[in-house]
Amino acid sequence: MQREKFSSRLGFILISAGCAIGLGNVWRFPYIVGQYGGAAFVLIYLVFLAIFGLPIMTMEFAVGRASQKGPVSNFKVLEPKGTKWHVASPFMVAGNYLLMMFYTVITGWMLNYVVKFATGQFTDKTPAEVGGIFEGMLGSWTELGFWMIISVLIGFGVCNLGLKNGVEKITKVMMVALLGIMLVLAVRSLTLGGKAIEGLKFYLVPDFGKIKEAGIGQVLYAALGQSFFTLSIGIGSMAIFGSYISKERRLFGESLNICLLDTFVAFTAGLIIFPACFAYNVDPGEGAGLAFVTLPNIFIQLKGGQIIGTLFFLFLAFAALSTLIAVFENIISFAMDGLGWSRTKAVTVNMYAMILLSMPAVLGMNVLADVVNIPFIGSIDSLEDFIVSQNLLPLGSLVYLLFCVTKKGWGWDNFIAEADEGKGLKFPKFAKVYLKYILPVLIIAVFVIGYLDKFGVI
Repeated sequence: MQREKFSSRLGFILISAGCAIGLGNVWRFPYIVGQYGGAAFVLIYLVFLAIFGLPIMTMEFAVGRASQKGPVSNFKVLEPKGTKWHVASPFMVAGNYLLMMFYTVITGWMLNYVVKFATGQFTDKTPAEVGGIFEGMLGSWTELGFWMIISVLIGFGVCNLGLKNGVEKITKVMMVALLGIMLVLAVRSLTLGGKAIEGLKFYLVPDFGKIKEAGIGQVLYAALGQSFFTLSIGIGSMAIFGSYISKERRLFGESLNICLLDTFVAFTAGLIIFPACFAYNVDPGEGAGLAFVTLPNIFIQLKGGQIIGTLFFLFLAFAALSTLIAVFENIISFAMDGLGWSRTKAVTVNMYAMILLSMPAVLGMNVLADVVNIPFIGSIDSLEDFIVSQNLLPLGSLVYLLFCVTKKGWGWDNFIAEADEGKGLKFPKFAKVYLKYILPVLIIAVFVIGYLDKFGVI
């Protein structure tokens, strides 16, 4: 079976960026910035993004393009005889499924709120009533389950249309719409007046004293973790797209473009949220409830608030769906590469499987909320997030890194030859010592510190 290819370089960039651009950018990033000091945190985050995420993304693309396979088979194709790098593949496959088992539910939240705002369900509501709408949604397994199923059907429906006619074509439209909506919302937020300018200063003018207040160690770890997890690296989500592209362009430049687009979306999300928060005397570090309780309360006070709220959650929904579709494409590639299934069969089986696998996260927010509460971790969806974010992503990234820089793996020379084939920016060869001896230590440090923080040791 001939492997499908993207029809254009733009399609590859937008889809890969769509996989990276998700709720970590537009939901988590702003309130993490709010919690850890504003502009000073953003600067540290950008440094870590460059030295941490960018090289590993390039390595995933290189492994995918050289092997012409996704994570289910790519190590087996490239590994030296007698080595066992492919034993990591099942864990990467599992990581994609686990990620989607709760991501489908959160995507459903976004779609639900688009409809709620568009139909005027927040109009003339008191702050308590707005909070009640959010709590009511979480407390209803039927409501959560319905919107989870809608998100699964949309994601796999797009994938069933094929790589070019479905995933690429629809993601292009969705990403352009996402960027357009963001710019409209950012302009509206920046013209709110009052204390909005203070929010802009908080976001853009570094105050390193705020880092000291938040705790230097916590800030560094949070920035490192955010830069690492925002790109969806470590579970083969980027390797599959590497397998779909030609050798016309060098991979470091393409990775840089995707990181820049990913960062632009996260940065613009802050331009939307921080001026609005300061204009209405809202703490921007309030956490997850910021998007679903605090911001709706702001929107309903604005002229045209119903439209603004609808656009905001449509923007969030597009960001979530871009990741959902990209990872679903990865999931169906497992069956196509590993089992030889047709695209339609892979989509159909995985669609039903994903609905069933997502139900524990749905029920964990209501019916099973008091039954399943794991010490130090919390609910079912928190457990799934913990397994992926704290374990599979960092360890998977370490596997890709060591595979590309060690003699017992694919090796540095093979990696550089693949990464530098084509036109564009070459991978910086001076980084070899850093990638071989320093970056593995940083990844292990993230892994260990994450556990210490999770279990209350630090």
